[in-house]
Amino acid sequence: MRPIQKSQKLADVCYDIRGPVMEKAKQMEDEGHKIIKLNIGNLAVFNFDPPDEIVQDMIRNMQNAAGYTDSKGMFSPRKAIMHYTQEKHIRGVTIEDIYIGNGASELIVMGMNALLNSGDEVLVPAPDYPLWTAAVSLSGGKPVHYVCDESADWMPDIDDIKSKITPNTKAIVVINPNNPTGALYPVEVLQQIVEVARQHQLIVFADEIYDKTLYDGEVHTSIASLADDVLFLTLNGLSKNYRSCGYRAGWMVVSGEKRHAKDYIEGLNMLASMRLCANAPGQFAIQTALGGYQSINDLVGPGGRLLKQRDLAHKLLTAIPGVTCVKPKAALYMFPKLDPVMYPIKDDQEFIHELLTEQRVLLVQGTGFNWINPDHFRVVFLPNTDDLTDAFGRIASFLESYRKRHGTN
Repeated sequence: MRPIQKSQKLADVCYDIRGPVMEKAKQMEDEGHKIIKLNIGNLAVFNFDPPDEIVQDMIRNMQNAAGYTDSKGMFSPRKAIMHYTQEKHIRGVTIEDIYIGNGASELIVMGMNALLNSGDEVLVPAPDYPLWTAAVSLSGGKPVHYVCDESADWMPDIDDIKSKITPNTKAIVVINPNNPTGALYPVEVLQQIVEVARQHQLIVFADEIYDKTLYDGEVHTSIASLADDVLFLTLNGLSKNYRSCGYRAGWMVVSGEKRHAKDYIEGLNMLASMRLCANAPGQFAIQTALGGYQSINDLVGPGGRLLKQRDLAHKLLTAIPGVTCVKPKAALYMFPKLDPVMYPIKDDQEFIHELLTEQRVLLVQGTGFNWINPDHFRVVFLPNTDDLTDAFGRIASFLESYRKRHGTN
């Protein structure tokens, strides 16, 4: 029979967080092996429970959640999001500027689908959360990666951004706090990005899903709060700050200069209507989450579980010969570097596969986040301290044997 091929639109789409190595891990689990998973920020599997009041609100409202909602979302959660944008000092946002989605992920794809024609370019950070690159490609656009500088605490390289702008550039993506590096951008850096967007009339897509997952007293600034004459699309949700990944409750806020974007916004409205609506049970959780007790502060503050695990993970990682890592100021991840002399890796996916096979530890290779060199990997520090200690002991053993095999010990 004639083979059925996948769409050519998927030729440049990659999402290695759930890629081939993950499939190998599933196979090993089916064979009875226990895998320590440091590959994905799924908080529930590590016993990070959502706030109880969110769960109870969803249960109480389930009887009212059977019908379609407004295509942009129900009024009450959108009003709560509007109030949240005011707390973040984002000006001029109305109810009609807010779209609720099945997680921020759906809205990322929607935002790109409504914008891009074939050949349009979008500036995306390297490293990035790979859905951004995939969404640009799937929408017919061309992702152009600008460098985040590891030697400068993973800050965006403004000169590199400027050098990659062409007449085809339509937008720039800013992931702050950053996944996978854990970087948090100061106001000065955000202002420079705004100025670039202003000069070149770029849309700014701001991924702020970790804006409350902050350590050491750090404060997050929404880039959309810094200007009124640039178009911003800010994305957020309940998945991380409220440990509610599976509820798929995210939102997108359109703000700034909207007068010249009426046609684009009409496109967003069309796509929102085509998917009918976001899931209603998840929408019922939003108002309670944003207005309730912010338990994330207990997890990231002094004595908090996430803070302890971040500190332990960083300590154990950087104690391994040839491993360096910028300590994250936010989010749930680290993006350590392997000394290329001590670890002459040619294929980092194969490297991660070998680690999984030998030590039963699952990571994601750096190139899975569109990092150009095979010398990084991403670590999730969500497991408890005992499991983290076990995992990093196994990683250290694997790296020691790797150095011996390659004569770089």
